[in-house]
Amino acid sequence: MPPCRRNSDTCAGKKLAGDAASRVTSKTDRVKVQTMARGIVIYHSRSGNTGKMAEMIAEAMNGAGLPTECKPVSDVKADNLLDYDAIVVGSPTYYGHMAGPIKQLFDETVSFHGKLDGKVAAAFTSSANIGGGNETTIMGIIEAMLIAGCIVQGDPKGDHYGPVSIGKPDERVRRQCMRRGRRIAELTNRLADKKS
Repeated sequence: MPPCRRNSDTCAGKKLAGDAASRVTSKTDRVKVQTMARGIVIYHSRSGNTGKMAEMIAEAMNGAGLPTECKPVSDVKADNLLDYDAIVVGSPTYYGHMAGPIKQLFDETVSFHGKLDGKVAAAFTSSANIGGGNETTIMGIIEAMLIAGCIVQGDPKGDHYGPVSIGKPDERVRRQCMRRGRRIAELTNRLADKKS
């Protein structure tokens, strides 16, 4: 899936690109330019199962109007997280916990602790067994997100804490991933609209 990119904006006749275009206020022209909120789905996947879930969630977020990138954790630096309004993280279940590369990403956010405050966040996981530590893995990811100040939305239907796949993602998992992606996009866009 190719990454989504923001369009450049103009403010007072000057072309602004990327981060320079976001949330710019010109006192002289009294013009405020707001860029669209953006999301990222980050994952670690050795078997490909968590990666497939990530692609489904990113597809749903894009489809619901939130430009979203989908990247393996190896392609993401901690400070990249500052550029997104929604952050979704997926990991396989390793001994009831998130994979080391995902934990390392969270550990590296300590250098800018508090800067993720107010961002929408969510988690998902895959494992080999039912009762194989799925919920403890998701809760570990969510705990890190909450400590960072992120907004985590539960789901009263299906996978309450986040999508879980036992082995290869099936149709039930696809539905849960698509639902979670839509809900994340809708919440992120609602919050972005209130800020503007």
